Amino acid sequence: MRLAMAQMSMSESVDENLQKTLELMESAKDGGADMIFFPELQLSPFFPQYEGRDASRWLLTAESAAVKAICRCSRSLGLWVSPNIYLEENGKRYDASLMIDADGEIKGVSKMVYVADAPYFYERGYYTPSDEGFRVYATPFGSVGVVICFDRHIPLSIRACAVQGAELVLIPTANISSEPSELFEWEVRVQAYQNAVFAAMCNRVGTEGEVTFAGQSLIAEPDGGLLFKAGQKEQLCIADIPLERAREAWRQRPWLALLGEEKRAEG
Repeated sequence: MRLAMAQMSMSESVDENLQKTLELMESAKDGGADMIFFPELQLSPFFPQYEGRDASRWLLTAESAAVKAICRCSRSLGLWVSPNIYLEENGKRYDASLMIDADGEIKGVSKMVYVADAPYFYERGYYTPSDEGFRVYATPFGSVGVVICFDRHIPLSIRACAVQGAELVLIPTANISSEPSELFEWEVRVQAYQNAVFAAMCNRVGTEGEVTFAGQSLIAEPDGGLLFKAGQKEQLCIADIPLERAREAWRQRPWLALLGEEKRAEG
């Protein structure tokens, strides 16, 4: 499959961020992409850097005009899309990634599971933890899981996707320049190796308030190698992902099966 990652900066305006999203979707399709995904909270500024702010102006539902516009564009382009938004569902608020198929239909919603508070990431005041765990989606290209930002620090997250059959794990994130970018890269590469998956992490860029986002979106391979790494500026990253290599790596290193985990379905 050909995957696009939209390493982008955001403004205060949902409409401006949406317009950029739609343009990046079109560019991804022009580049031959089968699927595109985005950084964490792509339609809003990164409000969790502050404690106790009113973020309701950026809260969306599956029926919001912005979400409907992304679905229409997905259908028009015949492109799979995974946007990450501030989502309200059943009266609760989530950090959530949608999975939208090439017909513009929402196939499911992945929500952040482990919600933490740390300097510049005061997330417990904004998000409800998911009670559904980690999800994997069947696509025409292979099985794709989603792990949102902080969740990747928990080894259970990518493992949970792998044992459900994921060959590729998408990680929308908001890593800032004061964090250890090199360590974060190795964290993803090691987990990709341990779980025999491709792991793609898409980050924000630009300065917002007190933080500067680091960019450096990347794709780790099932052997722990680095397939792609971006710079620190806005960039549409497009790469071919040979998912058959994940299936072969699983056959060669079925470690999770040895631990009693469910065996990945043969692809």
